Amino acid sequence: MSIIIKQSFKNSIIIYSGFIIGITNTLILYPEILKGKYYGIVVFLLSASNIIMPLTAVGVHYTIVKFFSSFESKTERDKFMSIMLLLPLLMALLIAYFVTKFYEQISNYIANENIILKDYTFVIFIIAISCTYFEVFYSWAKVQMKSVFGNFLKEFWNRAVVLTLLLAVGFKFVTKSEFVYFLTGAYLLRFFLMMIYALWLYSPSFTLKLPENFQSIFKYSLFMLLAGSTGAILLDIDKVMIPSKEQIELTAYYAVAVFIGTVIEVPGRAMSQILQPITSKTINENNNLKLENLYKKSSVSLLLIGGFFFLIINCCIHELFKLMPHKGYAGGELIVLMVSVAKLFTMFLGNNGTIINNSSFYTIMLPLNLSMALSVYFLNLWLLDTFSVNGLALATLIVILIFNSVKLFIVKQKLNITPITSKTLAIFLLIILLFFLFYFWNFSFHPVLNVFLKSSLIAVLYIYISIRFNLSKDINIVLLKIKNKI
Repeated sequence: MSIIIKQSFKNSIIIYSGFIIGITNTLILYPEILKGKYYGIVVFLLSASNIIMPLTAVGVHYTIVKFFSSFESKTERDKFMSIMLLLPLLMALLIAYFVTKFYEQISNYIANENIILKDYTFVIFIIAISCTYFEVFYSWAKVQMKSVFGNFLKEFWNRAVVLTLLLAVGFKFVTKSEFVYFLTGAYLLRFFLMMIYALWLYSPSFTLKLPENFQSIFKYSLFMLLAGSTGAILLDIDKVMIPSKEQIELTAYYAVAVFIGTVIEVPGRAMSQILQPITSKTINENNNLKLENLYKKSSVSLLLIGGFFFLIINCCIHELFKLMPHKGYAGGELIVLMVSVAKLFTMFLGNNGTIINNSSFYTIMLPLNLSMALSVYFLNLWLLDTFSVNGLALATLIVILIFNSVKLFIVKQKLNITPITSKTLAIFLLIILLFFLFYFWNFSFHPVLNVFLKSSLIAVLYIYISIRFNLSKDINIVLLKIKNKI
């Protein structure tokens, strides 16, 4: 786990630095400078592009991670990497033709309830294609066991650009409309930077010759295309559906609460960048003992770290919303709680998804993700009308709890391994105990001071108990190294 912990630590620093900027953007600058209307537009455009991106990528970013380590000669690797660049290009050209031919009809449909969206429809497709090739070259770098620079571009770059552009809007250097266009340009630039870095790490001799196992590669890519598309629908369909039934401003209010709730998953995102190629390599080597070890250690570490941020966020959420500049953003505590519970349960799964995606039974992800996408879509339709945006968060929570449990069962049945250890129950009990101890009261001071005092108490108790009972050996090693350096 040393390379995992080392790169995960670096990735976590980058991601949390990005999240500090992201929190500033989300809680202060977006609401104050762009206001609800244009903030809602930005959320809608990015969410819509996220739904289209897996289609454009044709599953290639997953395919690179799964198959690269299986090739022994550079010649075969070059054939493989060349075709990995070609497939998204062909799909991008097809989508570009479709969008050009039917642009008017598409833009009219998107702007059905909020006409202002019509002027920005093309942005969705530009960002989607930029993100596609960014992910392709990011996976290119990850299989070289180099995830830090790509993680910097993915987690820090966009938020820093948004901060700069928001300040530019605030000082009237650019307009709100120009903000959208400059942000689109930043996504394009990010893709070019990732491409240059990836090709510097590994430069293939480009060829149109197909690798020997192309049929297996293509089949896997198609499955990942479909599975990835349904996964994207699960993540972003709620933000895309709001403008069809509610004012665009409500998209911004909902996005803020979801953003806060998803902060706890940052360690999982950091660790997954290096866990993906290592898990794939372990599966290719048929090393089941090492795979089980990775499964359990990743689960314990992520649950322990995720639990810490779950407590800090939810136990301080009432005070955080008091700091929001507009009342429309308040009242999202229940959304934050439901989203963060869903994310915490996902972190408990460790590298479960990576195991399934890189195993011989990966095809099961297609019907599973399709079922998830359909479930969340119809639940959203029903619960959005019944409970407004709280219903969207409830739909997400229900679907994730059910289908993540199914994923646990699948890996148990197929490989006879689980992420559960003797420490798992202890961590859950610690999280529940501290949640009920701190959630229902606050200090009677200024909200900033309340957050500081409450989070300090939680941090001291949580870290002390974690170290005292050695809940995660890997986390303890990192904490001791930090202590020694200090």
